[in-house]
Amino acid sequence: LFLDQDFMQEVFKDFSTGGLLKIGNEVLLENYRRPKQAGLYIFIRTTNSKAFINVDGVPYTISEHSLLALTPIQFLHFNEGKHLIVYQFNREFYCIKDHDQEVSCAGLLFFGNAHIPVIDLGEKEQRKYDTLHEVFVDELETEDTIQAEMLRMLMARFMIMSTRLLKAKEGFNKTTGDAKVNLLRSFNLLVEEYYKTEHSVSFYADKLFKSPKTLSNTFSKFNTTPLQIIHERIILEAKRLLIYTDKTAKEIAYDIGFEDASHLSRLFKKQTQQSPSEFKKQVKK
Repeated sequence: LFLDQDFMQEVFKDFSTGGLLKIGNEVLLENYRRPKQAGLYIFIRTTNSKAFINVDGVPYTISEHSLLALTPIQFLHFNEGKHLIVYQFNREFYCIKDHDQEVSCAGLLFFGNAHIPVIDLGEKEQRKYDTLHEVFVDELETEDTIQAEMLRMLMARFMIMSTRLLKAKEGFNKTTGDAKVNLLRSFNLLVEEYYKTEHSVSFYADKLFKSPKTLSNTFSKFNTTPLQIIHERIILEAKRLLIYTDKTAKEIAYDIGFEDASHLSRLFKKQTQQSPSEFKKQVKK
């Protein structure tokens, strides 16, 4: 399924809530020819060719027949891609956190922390997404009183399909129970909320009514540790601010909850083998 050239984009606006949904092709990514914060939830689906993007300063090649999910806070730079299928929506259209019980995607598909989920689609999956896409486009052209609700249901279905595929890809279903996956998701979401002020595992363990040891044992199944997740999120933010703002290392340290800039510098160097200033110089090159 390709979007023909006439079909550049379809836009749905819910004036009562400020909800916005856009469906189109690579034209929707033209805004990101220069790096900027995504500002919307974005799904990019490749069809018969690769796409090339940078997310938070890191280059990604998205292979053919793949799906990538981005959050509003990530910085996106669109380099190249043809025959893409792009979905963009704001929090007012569909609040990931409020609807988490329905779609179970927060903390995995979105806000899963440091890595960007790219999902490979086999022929069977491609057909499923093609069918759903046709229903989306059809619904966008049907203006009636239940259009908003229908579009939200379709987006929920899209995210459930994607989360299932991501779980299967990550091997979650085979080796780990849902309770462990949900604990990881909940932890990721809490870190997303509090990483600027809370850097200790015990804070998050208390919030989840678990002991730090329980968290460590559970996360070892995912080849990570609670502290590693916190540190990765802090460093990701530091990198974003170093790349996309003119803030000094000292200002950035203060922004991310460090009283002393040297503490952030040490952590940064431990994680990246570079000091913040070395990293910034390298990026500027």
